[in-house]
Amino acid sequence: MNQLDALKQFTTVVADTGDFRQLAAFQPQDATTNPSLILKAVQKADYAPLLKDTVAAWRHQPVDEVMDRLLVRFGCEILSLIPGRVSTEVDARLSFDTNATVVRAERIIELYQAQGVHIDRVLIKIASTWEGIQAAAQLERRGIHTNLTLLFSFCQAVACGQARVQLISPFVGRIYDWYKKSAGAAWDEAARAGANDPGVQSVRQIYQHYKHFGIATEVMGASFRNVGQIIALAGCDLLTISPELLAQLAASEAPVARALDAQAARSLDLPAVNFDEAGFRYALNEDAMATEKLAEGIRAFAADAVKLEQLMAAA
Repeated sequence: MNQLDALKQFTTVVADTGDFRQLAAFQPQDATTNPSLILKAVQKADYAPLLKDTVAAWRHQPVDEVMDRLLVRFGCEILSLIPGRVSTEVDARLSFDTNATVVRAERIIELYQAQGVHIDRVLIKIASTWEGIQAAAQLERRGIHTNLTLLFSFCQAVACGQARVQLISPFVGRIYDWYKKSAGAAWDEAARAGANDPGVQSVRQIYQHYKHFGIATEVMGASFRNVGQIIALAGCDLLTISPELLAQLAASEAPVARALDAQAARSLDLPAVNFDEAGFRYALNEDAMATEKLAEGIRAFAADAVKLEQLMAAA
């Protein structure tokens, strides 16, 4: 059995791509997209017609609506190839505006429903800012399920659990990147691999907290740099993995053992933690890595949204 099939015994495997023609080879349950992945896809000859067709059909609508229609077009193509859910992201430029995030999310859902897609097959991706988490809480109460992304810290995960969001995407690779860069020449790759990887440790802490306290929010590890990080999180509810790393897993027959166990987490002695807005903002501010990576992630997604708008204007 290859590592990908072995991993699927413990964890729901999700494909992290806008390049939906790669999906069939790996048979993931769900798929996630983001503005950067869609931007990458529409620059390929295979996907350029999707951009052109969408712009041609809706050219006279506001640019933000055309963008949402393009994202939904990709989402529908992905849903035709997978049995589960697709994650579609709200514009990152709205990350600090709760009301605007709610309105945009509701429109995305309406666009999916107009294509005959059931509400339960879509997760609305929102950045894990305080405002984003509050928007997600409102959406969940309305039956719209959310995926809280750009999540780098324990306080973000706790607040998401309190908001009863459907799913969170803690970022493993970007945490690893920050600590590696911060350590510079002192970084010891071998000593910080696998279970000792700082990104892996972050997801393990969140997973154990959720399972210990019976928090229903799903944990989906994201943003992987290597197969070792993925194997060290076998047993996590879900893992969203790039096609390149899915291919590496499929090509290896090295053993895969369960690394995260909900039953074991329930027996741990863990303190109860809750955050109000002030406590959340202070805890996030205390975490330099999470503060920097959240801001950087929002800027990068916003910049790619602008590039996507420029491509649409030129189409």
